[in-house]
Amino acid sequence: MINLSWSSIEFIHPMWLWLLPLPLLITRIAPSYRTQQSAIKVPFFHILTEALEISVSDDASRLTPAKWQRILLSLSWVMILIALTKPTLLGPPQTREQFGRDVMVVVDLSGSMAEKDFTSTDGIKISRLDAVKKVLNNFAKTRKGDRLGLILFGDAAFVQTPFTADHDVWLDLLNQTRVEMAGKSTHLGDAIGLTIKRFEDSNNSQPLNTTSREKVAIILTDGNDTDSYVPPMDAAKVAKVKGVRIHMIAIGDPQTVGEQALDMDTINTIADASGGQAFQALNQDELINAYAEISKLEPQLYQSTTYRTKQSIHQYPVMLMLLIHLCFFGFMSCKYVWRKTVKSKGEHHV
Repeated sequence: MINLSWSSIEFIHPMWLWLLPLPLLITRIAPSYRTQQSAIKVPFFHILTEALEISVSDDASRLTPAKWQRILLSLSWVMILIALTKPTLLGPPQTREQFGRDVMVVVDLSGSMAEKDFTSTDGIKISRLDAVKKVLNNFAKTRKGDRLGLILFGDAAFVQTPFTADHDVWLDLLNQTRVEMAGKSTHLGDAIGLTIKRFEDSNNSQPLNTTSREKVAIILTDGNDTDSYVPPMDAAKVAKVKGVRIHMIAIGDPQTVGEQALDMDTINTIADASGGQAFQALNQDELINAYAEISKLEPQLYQSTTYRTKQSIHQYPVMLMLLIHLCFFGFMSCKYVWRKTVKSKGEHHV
C-alpha cells in the first residue's frame, strides 16, 4: 500500500513551484483577449449607455470566464507544476551492511590445554583453554562486521562454527568446547588445511557480484605438530596462494619437551609464509596483548549505510487533472443536453 504522508514525499525538481503565480501575473500584465460579435446599430445607442452608465469599447467585447472555469484552470496549472517537480515516494529506511573480513579462529584442544598455568585478573589459576575463552570473548566484541568461524583440532580437525556474523552464537559454541574433545594429539597441519577448505567453500557460496572478503586465520596452539596428513609448512604455502593470512599464537611453557614442546621455528615459519605474524604468550597478559596486536593488524572494515527506496509518483497529478477535466466536461455536457431537451419540450408544448 502506498504511503502518501508528506514526510515520505520528496520533490526532485522543486524549482518548478516558482511558476505557480505565473498565470496571475499574465492576467495582470497582458491585455485581455477580445472577440468580435454581431451587433445591431441603433441611432440612440449613446443615450442608452449614458442612462445605464455602461462603459463601452470599440469593435470587440471582453470574454470573462465563469467561476468554475477559473477553478478548473487553476487546479490544472497546479497539477501540471506538481507533476513537473517529479514527486517521489520514499520507502522505509533500510540498512545495508558490508562485512569486512572472514576470520577463522583455530583452537588447539589437546590434553595440555588443561594445564592451569595461567592466572586470571582475579588472581586465580585457570587452565590454558579457559584463558583462551576469556580473551576470545573480548576479541569477538572488537570484530564488528567480521564473520567469525571456529575450528577445533586435536587428533583431527573439525568445524565447530561455520562463518557467521552472529557473534553471540559463535561465543556460545566456543564456551561449549572441552579439552580433548578432539583428541589428545596436535594435528596442526590438518587444521590449517581444513581452514583453507572452509574459506574456499565460503567463496564459492557467495553471489558472483559480491566483493570477496579478506581471509584471516588465527591459530592458537601449545605444542608441535604430531603426524598430520598435511605437513604444516606445505599447508602454509597453500594458504599463501589462496590469500589466507595466518597469525600464530603459541602458549605454554617453552621449556616443555616431547610432543607438547613448542616448535617456535615452525610457528614463525607458518606465519611468515602466509603473510601473518607469530606471537608467544606465556601468561594471561601476553595472550591479551597478542589478540590486541592482531586487532591492530586487522582493523575493522565494517560499513553500514542507510538508504530509502524511491518510486516516482509524478503520473498521479496528471491522472487527477484528466479526471477532473472529464468530470467537469461530462457534467457540462449533461447539463447542455438537459437544457436542450427541456427547451424543445417547451417549444413543442407551445
